[in-house]
Amino acid sequence: MSISDTPTGSLFARHALLPQGWADDVLLQWDDAGTLTCVEAGLHPPAGTERVDGVLLPGLPNLHSHAFQRAFAGLTEHRSAEQDSFWSWRALMYGFAQSLTPDALQAIATQLYIEMLQAGYTAVCEFHYVHHQPDGRVHADAAEMSLRLVAAAREAGIGLTMLPVLYQASGFGGKPALAEQRRFLNSVDGLLSLIGRLRHDGVRVGAAPHSLRAVPPEALRDLLGGLHGADASAPVHIHVAEQQREVDDCLAWSGQRPVQWLLAHAAVDARWCLVHATHLDATERRALARSGAVAGLCPSTEANLGDGVFDAEAYIADGGVWGIGSDSHACVDAAEELRLLEYGQRLTKQRRNVLASAAHPQVADAMWLSAVAGGARASGRSIGGLRVGQQADLVHLQAFDDAGLGASQRLAGHVFATHGARGVRDVWVAGRQRVQGGVHAAADRAAPAFIAARAQLLENR
Repeated sequence: MSISDTPTGSLFARHALLPQGWADDVLLQWDDAGTLTCVEAGLHPPAGTERVDGVLLPGLPNLHSHAFQRAFAGLTEHRSAEQDSFWSWRALMYGFAQSLTPDALQAIATQLYIEMLQAGYTAVCEFHYVHHQPDGRVHADAAEMSLRLVAAAREAGIGLTMLPVLYQASGFGGKPALAEQRRFLNSVDGLLSLIGRLRHDGVRVGAAPHSLRAVPPEALRDLLGGLHGADASAPVHIHVAEQQREVDDCLAWSGQRPVQWLLAHAAVDARWCLVHATHLDATERRALARSGAVAGLCPSTEANLGDGVFDAEAYIADGGVWGIGSDSHACVDAAEELRLLEYGQRLTKQRRNVLASAAHPQVADAMWLSAVAGGARASGRSIGGLRVGQQADLVHLQAFDDAGLGASQRLAGHVFATHGARGVRDVWVAGRQRVQGGVHAAADRAAPAFIAARAQLLENR
């Protein structure tokens, strides 16, 4: 499309972060589907085109979300066991999950997705496992809970990839599920039916075998066969190697480490996202990088749960692709996730600017671009940055104290020197503005419903 054509939507940015780096005086145009048709630098602003000062970034995908967990963020910060860990936190989480209703889930997710947009996320992968009623009975509509998440995403205006979760066991070797897990359980056929229903509703959908401990090998095989038989490009996400205990249990069960086992028994490729993958040995790390799969890193949750620190420097050196997620939503701030990722590397390596690269020596630039590319791959959607053919997902930064700074300095300040969401001024998803002046239009309406839903959960758990 030439710049003389009449665009459905357009912006002119003084500074924009393109896949190859920063560019000045950039015209962006998109069609009525929200797909970029022109990204051209070095121009004068056409008459009538909206101009943005500050800097324009590609929207960041959030590749791992359990939406309902936002309702108890901050409420598990007390000692519940002699040695608190992921496993003691999980017991508290189950109590909240038991009380979750469809109405509460929609209210929580709507507020969460608004918060994501205001913090610079423009898309989310929802790893959804609370499918049924508290006693395990299927809702009259088996897709009820999933459809509430779809409705929340549409109300907020965030891009969505739905990942219904297959959950069948409480431990490696097909150990029987616990009573508190009965809301999560599905047969392979039941889950594939749910996926088909969502696909027919126009939702971008994949599947999430919860973990190797929760999905026996034969169920994993059947799920992948059914999923990719219907949609060869469908994304697959799985929790793996999040805690050392999981590694130890997998070794006891199979004689192999979790990622080692998975790579040997499934055709892991660029459709896959291995969430956390914290505890890898060097052989696993190199093999994961070669596979093309995305490492789904969730630094704030991994820190909150005491999981450990992913060796991002070595993984990137091996050619690995990664993205970020906010997971349990103890933190909903895209900049904070990147800051924690880099700071974890600094603390363990005792060096600075660890995740910078030769191509992008400014560490914030390097991380933002990598997280966009990895998040887009994990989402299975065309949201991979500011280039023609990708969706017009845009974030405009303009903090009050960034005057006089260059574009890279402004992004570095956003990631490392401020509370990240403070600098997010405007957000567009598929060319439609969802946040203006730092505020989402539905924020005042969503917040009271969220507060009421959380109060209900606390009362009923």
